[in-house]
Amino acid sequence: MKNSVGLLGKKVGMTQVFDKEGGAVPVTVVQLGANVVTQTMTKEKNGYSAVQIGGFAVKEKKLNKPELGAMKKQELPALKPLREFRVADTSSFKVGEELKADELLKEGMLIDVQGTSIGKGFQGTIKRYNAGRGPMSHGSKFHRSMGSIGPGTTPGRVFKGLHMPGHMGSVTCKVTHLKVVKVDTEKRLLLVRGSVPGCDGGLLVITPSITKWNG
Repeated sequence: MKNSVGLLGKKVGMTQVFDKEGGAVPVTVVQLGANVVTQTMTKEKNGYSAVQIGGFAVKEKKLNKPELGAMKKQELPALKPLREFRVADTSSFKVGEELKADELLKEGMLIDVQGTSIGKGFQGTIKRYNAGRGPMSHGSKFHRSMGSIGPGTTPGRVFKGLHMPGHMGSVTCKVTHLKVVKVDTEKRLLLVRGSVPGCDGGLLVITPSITKWNG
């Protein structure tokens, strides 16, 4: 499954479904986009082999002139966002082709889901890095503040990368080895067991997991 093409979707929210034994399974509902092939890159022309996918059909005013011009040149509708997927061979992909979810994803297989994590604003080291705290009893002057950030001499500076308060979340992250529970091609819905990154309405990039145990 290495260097395989993926799909774009948006997170709808979480719910639960019931398996054959009657057990409740927590799932995330993903609304899949149009997923139209907008461009193919080859080693001879571009130096690498990849497929560019357009996620969702949008109004033309949502694109700038270069983006809209590229779509009209290929005789495609306005699509946004665009994502590239490295593949070994692009001969099986045609510009304007719509990728079918049921052909790429099967029930029970493992997938990786990439998105932007929910922003938490400015946070301290306890919430941001799960650091310990001081005593909360009366008289303590060390409750939730961070400890020493280094010695005063030798090296006499703060090391780079030290865990300190700062902005938390709003970063690109990926959850791997999530199981596909159901693929609804009519409604363009994908049910994934467990949670995925980001808030409701956030963009998700779904690719088959790179593992030898993948079904």
